[in-house]
Amino acid sequence: MLRSEINELIREGDAFFRQYGFTLPPFAHWSPDDFRARKAEAGLIVDQGLGWDVTDYGDGHYDTLGLFLFTVRNGNAGDLGNPKGGRVYAEKLLISGDHQISPMHRHIVKTEDIINRGGAPLVLELWMDGPDGIDRAAPVRVMTDGLWRTLPAGGHLKLMPGESVTLTPDIWHAFWGEGGRVCIGEVSTVNDDRTDNIFEAPIGRFSTIEEDADPLHLLVSDYDAKL
Repeated sequence: MLRSEINELIREGDAFFRQYGFTLPPFAHWSPDDFRARKAEAGLIVDQGLGWDVTDYGDGHYDTLGLFLFTVRNGNAGDLGNPKGGRVYAEKLLISGDHQISPMHRHIVKTEDIINRGGAPLVLELWMDGPDGIDRAAPVRVMTDGLWRTLPAGGHLKLMPGESVTLTPDIWHAFWGEGGRVCIGEVSTVNDDRTDNIFEAPIGRFSTIEEDADPLHLLVSDYDAKL
């Protein structure tokens, strides 16, 4: 992806979140120089992968295969199972465009609630995991806002604004907006996007960026190289 394209997507994404009542935390608007100047105090932001994330999954066709995200909060996987508790949860805001697919995948640790926060309907294609990957026959049982629903293998679940679904690590899922952009909330177990995603197709999690402009804001995937 072009850096100039990412910059414009961040401007549009921030405005889209505000349209549905979500104001991002102050660090969302730090410039790269701000981040470098405050690096010593921003360790948790970097270590926990908080911030902007714009991905075409390395495919180069963002409008059809891509996702826009902002990780608002995340915790420490080392606290999972700690009897004294800890920050073992995460929260993200996402934007999916009209038939812009977030590709088929599942997680190793993360259980997540996917919430339509506003805009277009959100459609998810769901499959169960099996011994050798996706089970092409098993029905899928998921919880939607406290109610259990059963879909056929590969069934499509449509979430209207305000509706949500809980996805456990044994559920494969892809999703997209239908008829327009959708503002998506994600509340989940603490997770590491570098290690917790299993994709059906051999694709990458982050974009390869062509630096045709200076970054407006750093992406999560920029932190190692640019801080």
